[in-house]
Amino acid sequence: MADHVDIAAYLARIGYGGPTTPSPDTLAALQSHHVEAIAFETLAMVLGERVHLDLPSLQRKILLEGRGGYCFELNLLFLHLLRALGFDARPLTGRVIMHEPEEAWTASARTHVLILVTIDGVRYTVDVGFGGMTPTGPLRLDSEDEQQTPHDPYRLTRRGETYTLRARIGPNWHHYYTFDLAPQADIDFEVGNWYVSTHPASPFRKRLLAARVEPGVRYALRGADYARHRVGAESERRTIENPNDAIALLRTVFRINVPASAELETALASVLAPSATPPP
Repeated sequence: MADHVDIAAYLARIGYGGPTTPSPDTLAALQSHHVEAIAFETLAMVLGERVHLDLPSLQRKILLEGRGGYCFELNLLFLHLLRALGFDARPLTGRVIMHEPEEAWTASARTHVLILVTIDGVRYTVDVGFGGMTPTGPLRLDSEDEQQTPHDPYRLTRRGETYTLRARIGPNWHHYYTFDLAPQADIDFEVGNWYVSTHPASPFRKRLLAARVEPGVRYALRGADYARHRVGAESERRTIENPNDAIALLRTVFRINVPASAELETALASVLAPSATPPP
């Protein structure tokens, strides 16, 4: 496969047939279509597969094979698309601090990737790979106001050179990750990707995660815990009890082209075991 993004295949994969001229509306539409069509998923880590970040590998897995991926894969591939369409876009890295005090960023590595897009002098952050809380619309970087997306309200707050992504769930604001605008080199992504996908201390190692959205709905799978979160309504939850049910769910709800194999069934049986499912 050529070392350039296949725009036609990408737009077909996300079901987008609208304008491609760089604009805020185009950016929002592309992001919305992306997060609805392509799932966040960690099957590679469950199977112990290596995660490759070169463009041919990303296109093969996500565009041709019908798989999803996690932040390094999804946001870097989306970055290739935006640049090919003429957007002024560059990658950023962040430190995930969800479920931790905000000050915990000093102990967190740069294990998240997002994108900075500038249109007519206005800067936006774009993220299509933050799992169950992926923003579903671009966020203006230089505003600390609440910003509504198709699913949840978000804010970007700044302290010095560091920004924090926050989302309002019900009446409460929650922090998710911090980032800055420091330029990043390819080696930075390779190191972060290697850590997240292979290091024994990585929260993704041998852990089944999947997430996708539809209008008004977020779907999330964490080990054996499946949830359907509806905007403005009570969430629905159930436990996935066996590999066949997990595979069916991944194929239908998360729209992942999951290859059938005994190896996958064995790996899923391990991660679905009660002892392997972390508390929410």
